[in-house]
Amino acid sequence: MAKKDQPEKPKRRAQLAQAYRMTKQSDPKIGLVLLGLFLVTALVVGGLLWLVFHPVIGVMIGLPSGLLAAMFVFGKRAEKAAYSQVEGQPGAAAASLGMLRKGWEVKPGVAFTKNQDIVHRVVGRPGIVLVGEGNHNRVRNLLTVEKKKHARMVEVPIFDIVAGDGKGEIPVKKLPRHIMKLPRSLRPADVTDVLQRLRALDAMRPQAPLPKGPMPQSARAARQMMRGQSSRGR
Repeated sequence: MAKKDQPEKPKRRAQLAQAYRMTKQSDPKIGLVLLGLFLVTALVVGGLLWLVFHPVIGVMIGLPSGLLAAMFVFGKRAEKAAYSQVEGQPGAAAASLGMLRKGWEVKPGVAFTKNQDIVHRVVGRPGIVLVGEGNHNRVRNLLTVEKKKHARMVEVPIFDIVAGDGKGEIPVKKLPRHIMKLPRSLRPADVTDVLQRLRALDAMRPQAPLPKGPMPQSARAARQMMRGQSSRGR
């Protein structure tokens, strides 16, 4: 197990460095904020444990506590910076959907127009979620067509969402949370069956050429590092 983990350490350090550089572009004071948070948390937690229990306990728990607090805030700020970089660009919704955790199958660009109106698809326990981005009226028509196509293939709940800042739209940065709050009506086995049925539909059309934004690599890397630090601190 140790040999398998060793190659991951340089990769994680590289991901963390990439996320930090990206965050610093829109948040220049991120270094001072993290350092201050680390020191304050470590001193407060460690100092209390030092006085109440033992100096060794204070050091052993104070330092990891400061590191966890800094990594938590860093993850949040990296995510915010990543959203600010891709928001308003074609493919921003796809980048946001890439933040969904395990248990969700995301397929970007299942349908699109020459005017860069795009529909992405998410399959999970709630059923099928179609997410459109682009001109509101055009993408609404595209969602209607796609909803009918998917309804012919599977009999599960189908939700349609327009990503954006307009009336009745969901902001890009809130897409993952909005989707995860949808009511769950399918079992894991049902989700697998839905995915198999949709392969026939996907095989009949080309894939949309989506621009690759920085969010999946940068913000997710920060989250992974944060979870890694949390697991080591337990």
